[in-house]
Amino acid sequence: MENRITVGIVTAPGYANKIGEGLHYALPSLLQEYISSDVEWDVDYIYSPLTGYTEEKDEVLEALMDMKEENGWDMALTLTDLPLFNGRKLVVAEANGTEDVGMISIPGLGASPLIKRIRESVLQLISEIYEGSGQEERNRVQKKVGEMDGRKSEKRNAFELIRKRGFDRLSPIEREAPEEGENSEVRFTVQSRIRGALRLITGMVRANRPWMLFPAFMKVVILAFTTGTFALIFPTLWRLTNSYNLWRLIMINGIAIMLLVFWIIAAHKMWERKSDHSNSYMRKLYNSTTFLTLFTTVSFYYTILFLCFQVIVFVLLPKEFVAGEMNGTMKTESYFFIAWTATSISTIISALGSTIEDENVVLSGTYGNRQRQRYELMKEAEKEKKEAAEEKREAAREKEKAVREQEEAEKEKEYVTGKDSA
Repeated sequence: MENRITVGIVTAPGYANKIGEGLHYALPSLLQEYISSDVEWDVDYIYSPLTGYTEEKDEVLEALMDMKEENGWDMALTLTDLPLFNGRKLVVAEANGTEDVGMISIPGLGASPLIKRIRESVLQLISEIYEGSGQEERNRVQKKVGEMDGRKSEKRNAFELIRKRGFDRLSPIEREAPEEGENSEVRFTVQSRIRGALRLITGMVRANRPWMLFPAFMKVVILAFTTGTFALIFPTLWRLTNSYNLWRLIMINGIAIMLLVFWIIAAHKMWERKSDHSNSYMRKLYNSTTFLTLFTTVSFYYTILFLCFQVIVFVLLPKEFVAGEMNGTMKTESYFFIAWTATSISTIISALGSTIEDENVVLSGTYGNRQRQRYELMKEAEKEKKEAAEEKREAAREKEKAVREQEEAEKEKEYVTGKDSA
């Protein structure tokens, strides 16, 4: 081995921190395989509230430089779950080869496959830092990539942050050289604001992990299931279903989901107000993400509830009995529509006045609340830092006082000794 390089990974608390743990174990072998086999790569990781609190990319990079110096790393990368911008353009990643630092905005990578995109982005930024980001250096790296075996070379492009997959062709990530005097030497952005917003919102919803919120809905699910099962035994629901056309069922379905979503937002005060965020665009972005996250979770809840009612309908309702009550024939597909109606009506009833069992779980799925929590962590950490500094100064003063007292005692002793001698 020629030398040893330590790469520090700094992540925001939460999901990004779990990704950092995975990179800690996977990166050393990947760096040897794709960057340089002549280097012994060590990967360390920590989490910091700062990388998940500020939306100013320059502040993130400056804080990262300080952490790199404090921890004695050779390189440092930060993964933040916040959106970052350069003017009106979405910033996905940046690297500074002079300071040996880089950052990645996880939502900017899009929704899926997220782990692969993060891994590719980290490898690309470390390559930019270690091998250079200029045209000549990138051409040299591209030549090296071409000499790799087929499996490896397909995974790397010396000029791209990640391989293009699906939506990446509609919302491409472009490479650009920042202006002189900025904190980065290479930047990866999405030029179109509309396409960037679509990529960003899907990435932010993915970072919120809607499926993790579902356990908090158990109280609502139980209430809705109990209500719907009770309603299923009465002919009124069957007759209603029989009189509904497809479009009315779709409309009731939409109303049920939207009502529950808006009720949860209102009941738990999840909507960002003007007083919560000074940036109008970011406030709208956060609110859109909150709505889509809850919409995804409630849709999942609705699907589970529908499948449960489908089973109940087949078990509880004999076809001949239902047909006799409706004075007609009972088709098999009628079971599907009865379960559908029961799901919508029970969702509407359970939405009114219901609350989520674990409010903290739901609130953790919103960007605004996470930032407020991290701000509190930042203030607490700053307070502890000031207290530690004050204790250190107090200890230094006590030590200085003790030294002075000792010196005075020695002088007094010398004086007394000299007087006795005389």
